[in-house]
Amino acid sequence: MAKHKTGGVLQGLLVPLIVIAIWEGASRAGWINPQILPSPWAVLHKWYEYATPMKPYDAAADGSWLAWAFSGELVMDAIGSLYRVVAGFLIGAGLALPLGLLMGSSQRIYGLMNLTVQVIRPIPPIAYIPLAILWFGLGNPPALFLISLGAFFPVLMNTIAGVRQVDSIYLRAARNLGASQSTLFMRVMLPAAVPYILSGVRIGIGTAFIVVIVAEMIAVSNGLGFRIMEAREYFWSDKIIAGMITIGLLGLAIDLGMSRLNNYMLRWHRGLEN
Repeated sequence: MAKHKTGGVLQGLLVPLIVIAIWEGASRAGWINPQILPSPWAVLHKWYEYATPMKPYDAAADGSWLAWAFSGELVMDAIGSLYRVVAGFLIGAGLALPLGLLMGSSQRIYGLMNLTVQVIRPIPPIAYIPLAILWFGLGNPPALFLISLGAFFPVLMNTIAGVRQVDSIYLRAARNLGASQSTLFMRVMLPAAVPYILSGVRIGIGTAFIVVIVAEMIAVSNGLGFRIMEAREYFWSDKIIAGMITIGLLGLAIDLGMSRLNNYMLRWHRGLEN
């Protein structure tokens, strides 16, 4: 199993390594304007400068060495972006999950809410930027509003689909055994909908991470999105790409974490006991 995982990782790294090698070779040959597309080495150098503290360590002024080590601009921007992603996602998912469960389990509530949901759902969160700034001003509130919108609908729609697509055989069997409506919901509908809900959570987190970058370019004064926008104004292409790579790595880490969580929580669904 360990060899299989190692082989999978190496196989996944093959294409990025080839792309980087071609990119570096083309840069060294002078085929690419370094102001338009810096070499991988230049990007790595800028990424290191971006990540490291801006001043030498001074025990008297800085106190803890660990706090100093994590005081780099990149680290602080990444923490700011992750905070907004987590907070916005929790707000959006926290609202979407109970509404999705209600709409999925009650035909009356579904009929009452579905038209409104289907009208609002296609509107991208980016379209709300002018209203978000008008309603909440600048800073974290409009960013959290946009991120929660981005996370809301994937969780909502997957939760509705999961509850409504429970096999009718299970429902009839539970009713024949005398299960009440609350027992039917808690012991049959909800467990059967968990795979759909977790898929919606995974999509919702991914959407939240996309929206946070756009929100930071508009409404806040820190974070990875803000730093990329700042670098664009000064034409720091290497810093733009360094920020983009950081976003990609953070997104990959979040997705891998959600994948592991899904696999762990759905062991029963796959017939695994351990």
